[in-house]
Amino acid sequence: MYIFRSIHEIINTVSAARGLLTEMFEKRKILSFRYSDALALLKDDENRLKLLIEKEVIHQNGNFVELDARFMDFFELLLEANEEINTAVIDENIEYLHELMDYYLKERIPARKASYVRNIKITFQKIARTTIRNIMNLQTSIDNAFKHEPTYQIKIAKLENLDKKRINIQQLIDTTENLILHEERLFFQQATDEELNRILLELRRELQLSAHSLIRAQQDIINYLNQIKSQIILVEKIRRVKYLQDQFELRAKSNLAEVLEREHSVLLEGTTPTSFKLSLNFLNSDEARPIILKVIKNLQYRETIRSNEAGAFSEEDLTSQAMYQESINLEETVGDYIQAQTEAIWKDPTAEPEDLFSFLMRYSFRREVNEEERTTLFCQIVSLYESQFRITDEFGVYKNYEYARIYPMQ
Repeated sequence: MYIFRSIHEIINTVSAARGLLTEMFEKRKILSFRYSDALALLKDDENRLKLLIEKEVIHQNGNFVELDARFMDFFELLLEANEEINTAVIDENIEYLHELMDYYLKERIPARKASYVRNIKITFQKIARTTIRNIMNLQTSIDNAFKHEPTYQIKIAKLENLDKKRINIQQLIDTTENLILHEERLFFQQATDEELNRILLELRRELQLSAHSLIRAQQDIINYLNQIKSQIILVEKIRRVKYLQDQFELRAKSNLAEVLEREHSVLLEGTTPTSFKLSLNFLNSDEARPIILKVIKNLQYRETIRSNEAGAFSEEDLTSQAMYQESINLEETVGDYIQAQTEAIWKDPTAEPEDLFSFLMRYSFRREVNEEERTTLFCQIVSLYESQFRITDEFGVYKNYEYARIYPMQ
């Protein structure tokens, strides 16, 4: 592996081949980039191309070349052009923070303690940038999987895997919050740094916004999966109708004829054929040329749209046992809680109000919701509807952890 001797050497090497590297980066998703094309971009200077290969800026594979992964990652990082969702980086940074804070507490030399604080601030900023980037990539990937993946079975698998990554990002956000508020309390009591406090304030605000975005991503995944399920059911019914029609049993084994007689929607009326024709003389004139070009363009557009359709369902698609769940309406849940407490106080003004967490633990949702999901809903509701609640200094105990007692705003 080639090791550069200085930053000056790296800059000079990249600068001398900037045209080629730009072209290769822009075409990085193409499977192959020809050696001859690379040579042409370097004005047939084969020595420069061999030098790039020697320094492992690019790699040669027979008649093709490709950009080195280190430079690819570097360019994508600076240009924010990477759509990969990487939660391992955040996890590694959190572990690194624990190490740095432990070193800080054990260190006695002020200059070295300041050095640890500097690295801690840099690491917190990395976590913020990576988290935001991951969430942006998550939302983009969710939309792309639903709108552009042609195979329904893969579409479902992609959405379910993205939901797992959403859960991983949420867990890392919770871990970061816990590190700041609880695990490393001793460090934050000793490290009185104004810039660190500002970075932490910005980080917590960005983590809160990220948590809101993850709620939206969860809703999108549930809605998309439910839409796919509806589409599969619809196509299954259409295939059944087609089968009965082919067997000449449609009228005997279905009430389709009766339904069509009662139904008068535009969808079933069909299209009225055009009643005019264009003469050959007119089509050969200059006046008709723009019209002909417009028609050709529309036909090409329709063909493009048709090529992006999901295609036919296989038997395996129709028998897929993917799990779907109903989305929980947080606003409705909050309304039920506030109404319940209002009615309780109206009946007995001396009665103690029930805190939000206890209410959620016994609340009857429309679908089965386990304790972990109820705890997550508690955090989501407090985050989204903070202005409607009164957060107290009291704490309740549930199993092995404490929770803040929260009541409706009086």
